[in-house]
Amino acid sequence: MLKTSSAAAVCSLALLISNGAAWSDTIPESSDAIKIVINDWTGQHFSTKVAGSLLEKMGYNIEYVSAGALTQHAGLMQGNLHLQTEVWTNNIGDIYPNALAAGDIVLLGDLGLEPKEGWIYPPYMEEKCPGLPDYNSLYDCAMAFASSDTFPNGRLITYPADWGTRSRDVVAALEMPFEPIPGGSEGAMVAELKSAVATQDPVIMMFWQPHWIFADYDFNWVSWNPTEGECVEETQSRETACGFQQAEVHKVAWSGFEAKWPAAHKLMQALTLTNEDENLAILEIDFKGRDLDDVVAEWVENNEGTWQAWIDAAM
Repeated sequence: MLKTSSAAAVCSLALLISNGAAWSDTIPESSDAIKIVINDWTGQHFSTKVAGSLLEKMGYNIEYVSAGALTQHAGLMQGNLHLQTEVWTNNIGDIYPNALAAGDIVLLGDLGLEPKEGWIYPPYMEEKCPGLPDYNSLYDCAMAFASSDTFPNGRLITYPADWGTRSRDVVAALEMPFEPIPGGSEGAMVAELKSAVATQDPVIMMFWQPHWIFADYDFNWVSWNPTEGECVEETQSRETACGFQQAEVHKVAWSGFEAKWPAAHKLMQALTLTNEDENLAILEIDFKGRDLDDVVAEWVENNEGTWQAWIDAAM
């Protein structure tokens, strides 16, 4: 009987492990929902749902809550929101570093992306604006980018209004002859890029990498002067303009996250994704029209050898 019971216990343990179930009766430490921030771009949707899927494998109750890239910080500071997988550090002003310094938001580490942000344009615009990609050429050929609403100034499509005012700040600091026009959403910005390329119309836009569009279309980046240390966007001058401070992409949490859900905290510290992970996911979702949850489930299925070690260490 003792041998039979021992064998049964071993089989039960093996079954729990093979199913990826919570392996400790202390996890989840609380049945309260972990509220994870959803912003309004597809890459962030993917990283968020990957995080949520892995937390659910550990037995946690997950709730996704929509919040703006700026307004989310108040919710995280107050504990109304608990986790954010993608804070782009150069697009949020002082509220984020101040919250970190005060301990109201806790840094869980880098997500692992290698981002790039700046102004992009189709290669055919170099015929209409000689001197590109050098930013200085934009002073002489702004009219090549003009619309009927902005003429004689060029039309510059910027990030949606609730993503901040970085392009507007750079245009103002450098006294560039452009009118910044906020994009309505990521989808609207992509649609405008595709439409302009299809008809060879002028377009220049603030954009970011990783993104699927670079896998399917050719765009060039406006080039700026190299700088040592931080590029201070709001106070740069034309002669030494550095353009845009490049981001780090942070995972962050409410200050009480570790105390309430310590194993979840360990898992989120371990979670990393690459540009390739996000580029492929965004391509599948935005270009091929696949469902976000299906793409996330496929990534989870294909990368068990990676994430299982994170869960093992967290337990």
